Amino acid sequence: MVPHISLDQWRALISIVEAGGYAQAAESLNKSQSAVTYAVQKIEALLNLKVFEIQGRKAILTPTGQMLYRRALALVAEANDLERAAHKLSAGWEAEIHLAAEILFPSQLLLSSLNRFSKESPNTRLELIETVLGGTSDALVKEQVDLVISPQVPKGYLGDLLMRIRLVAVAHAEHELHHFDRELNYRDLRSFRHIVVRDSGNKRDRHTQTVEVDQRWTVSQIATSIEAVSMGFGFAWLPEAQIQTELQSGKLRQLPLREGAILEVPLYLIFANPDFAGPGVIRLAEIIKESAILYPELSKDSLETNII
Repeated sequence: MVPHISLDQWRALISIVEAGGYAQAAESLNKSQSAVTYAVQKIEALLNLKVFEIQGRKAILTPTGQMLYRRALALVAEANDLERAAHKLSAGWEAEIHLAAEILFPSQLLLSSLNRFSKESPNTRLELIETVLGGTSDALVKEQVDLVISPQVPKGYLGDLLMRIRLVAVAHAEHELHHFDRELNYRDLRSFRHIVVRDSGNKRDRHTQTVEVDQRWTVSQIATSIEAVSMGFGFAWLPEAQIQTELQSGKLRQLPLREGAILEVPLYLIFANPDFAGPGVIRLAEIIKESAILYPELSKDSLETNII
């Protein structure tokens, strides 16, 4: 069946709801009020139903109108996505790609992937947003990025598992926690300072802390956390691959925890909109996946010498 209602007419309906009236919608659409009124009347006539009812000076959606408004939002959003995708394809690879990556993802692996992509598409600009926990999901849901590397797959999205990051509980070799001469439990940790990295999401979850302690320093970067622990200022769960030098030199030692000495965090690669991803986004995703597969071999030598 060929649709009889145009996208402009659906946009008029949406604008009336969002602007709060016919006059305001006409102004936002840069059209006459009579044109906006006619668009809604056309919808009502073609579908033989009432979209709005007048209450005082306001146009209020009927129950049927509320359903049409929700479906119209989805329809117009889909049409806008389709147009953006068509423009990208007609222009070749995208002029700019936005990527959000959880800071636990190995930086050398990420940067080498970006460099490899740039050699294939030197004119595509890359914007990298480095995030922590909920910040990655926020960037995705707010449509700020084309691609994300995240420890969580938000509701409504699908992701491919890239790798699992090992977090090791460590402290400076001379830290008091190493002087117990026995296995440690979480109660032993409570009297010492815990160094944690702040969740960059809008809704920071306090329950993401690994253990409740009396003292805590919260920092914004993994590098700061590593430096603080290396200076003897506290303990932390740190990415094993990023503290190889400190472990091998003996500056940092793994805490002999009875449980929880090593935590694993999965990292997923997620498209913001897989149906309308441009060729550049698709190619960048392929490169990141290929690099992640090779990463265990590239880091094998350093992992074999790790202190367990």
